[in-house]
Amino acid sequence: MRKRMSLKRAAAWGTIFAMTAGVMSGCSAKKEASVTTQETKKEETSQTAETETKTEGKSYTDYSKGFPEKVTIKIPVYDRGFEGWDPANNYYTNWIQKEFGDKYNVTVQYVAINRQKEIADYMQMIAAGNAPDIIYHYDMPQAVNYNSEGAMQELDLDEIKYYAPDYYKNAEKIINQYGKLDGKNTFFFAQRNPIYYNWVTLIRQDWLDKVGKQKPATREELQEAAKAWKEAGLGKLGAQIVNKSYTYEYPFISSSPDKKELNLYLDLNVAPLTWSATKAYLKTTNQEFNDGILDPEFYLNADDAAWKADFVAGNVGTYSFYLSSNTDVISSLKANDPGAEVSVLSPTALSPKDSHPYYYKYPPYGMIMGINSKTDEKQRAAVWMFLNWMSQPENLFYLQNGVEGANYTLDSDKIAVPVKDFKGESKLSNNNNKDYWCLVTEMTDYGDEAKNLKANTRMLAPAGYEDLVKQSYDYAKEVEQYGLISPIFTKSVASTGEYAADLTAMWQEFYVDMITCKPEELDAKYEAYCKEYLDNGYQEILDEKQKLIDSGDFIAQ
Repeated sequence: MRKRMSLKRAAAWGTIFAMTAGVMSGCSAKKEASVTTQETKKEETSQTAETETKTEGKSYTDYSKGFPEKVTIKIPVYDRGFEGWDPANNYYTNWIQKEFGDKYNVTVQYVAINRQKEIADYMQMIAAGNAPDIIYHYDMPQAVNYNSEGAMQELDLDEIKYYAPDYYKNAEKIINQYGKLDGKNTFFFAQRNPIYYNWVTLIRQDWLDKVGKQKPATREELQEAAKAWKEAGLGKLGAQIVNKSYTYEYPFISSSPDKKELNLYLDLNVAPLTWSATKAYLKTTNQEFNDGILDPEFYLNADDAAWKADFVAGNVGTYSFYLSSNTDVISSLKANDPGAEVSVLSPTALSPKDSHPYYYKYPPYGMIMGINSKTDEKQRAAVWMFLNWMSQPENLFYLQNGVEGANYTLDSDKIAVPVKDFKGESKLSNNNNKDYWCLVTEMTDYGDEAKNLKANTRMLAPAGYEDLVKQSYDYAKEVEQYGLISPIFTKSVASTGEYAADLTAMWQEFYVDMITCKPEELDAKYEAYCKEYLDNGYQEILDEKQKLIDSGDFIAQ
């Protein structure tokens, strides 16, 4: 029986926690699905040249010449707050409508999803019955949680294969391995050829030079550099509040982790407060706060933009984000401080010297997608046709690079070379249009690592800062053996869906309090908060996950 929750929130935190009270999550995944071969028989059925194809007792209507009546599909797209960019109405959404929609008598309606509030946005739309036809998320636990809300329908894999043969050929292996939930075909996926050098932590190299410090290689060296910054009247270490995608603990996992603990505690959806790795993180961060080297108001940074603003203003000397060639963080920083210089911090600088630089390793899929339970047969067919259209190399290349001769030129290796400072009508979004083509793939791929690095350097590095990508690539190679994939469950973890929102709110209050308290108070607070956390749902989550692990209902990594 769950205890009635009693959160002793201090008034100072009330506004912060209310901002994220709607955050929900879940945890699970898939195994195998088999796909039968198709034997087709076509018949003329209408003046629009529709045909019906029978596949082992199943019938599919041929819409290759267009739908007889207008079909509208709603496609989600992240709204990242790029200045001057309308994610639902721009050159590329209009191009998609012209090239795909008009050809097949389909209206492609993009639905903007706030990237910082995506879970709340989706949950509100699901509750109101107006969610997009594709419901997606980058993390399996939350995708499972959407399904647990009754938001997704069971998939017919033969149907996908019929309407989207090229897309299905690319994604079939992933769908077969990970697409089932509770024994039903539920998810389909974008491909992922993962890279790890696009996520970077910038550090003020000019500040390091001013205090005579080498670039830190361990957490202890980073702390020493920050203490020197403090003494020199410079800035502090940057951070933002942790309230989702819980990977904060990875650098603090012991050098010889217990695989049973990894399976039980690694969870993007619920913070593993009671795990020893979390306690190590809290002790380290508490000390940094009390030493005056951590941004004392880190908990006010509710999103990336707030941390970025602190970095640009010179208040903090570190900033973590996804690097892209269109980013304005460096130019804005230099506009405020012409002498500012940045470099990339090694992942090892986030780990104590007696640990390893563990990091979240991506599973072999990209975006996790389901079909809205309210989507009808024709809309579903149009969605599959849309994915197949986007999977064509020429269409994907256009979305990723723009117009040849305007946005880019081709070099001798047929790799796109972006035109510097291009501001024309076909300008890509600030993350190179990824929020459109992420439906089929996570990265550009030229089929060769050296070519991919060359291409990604152009996509990721602001002009004149190509070495940042090279630094990050080298660091990623150094630590690649330390990647850890979260366990993927093949059945729903019902207790996660039930308690995740409450535990998220509790976690935020508890961890901020423990970081900002006096060091001598931390142990007692930690013990009390762990008990309350366990009593209010976390113990049930751990127990349910352990049962699934014991019964083999998860995919071991």
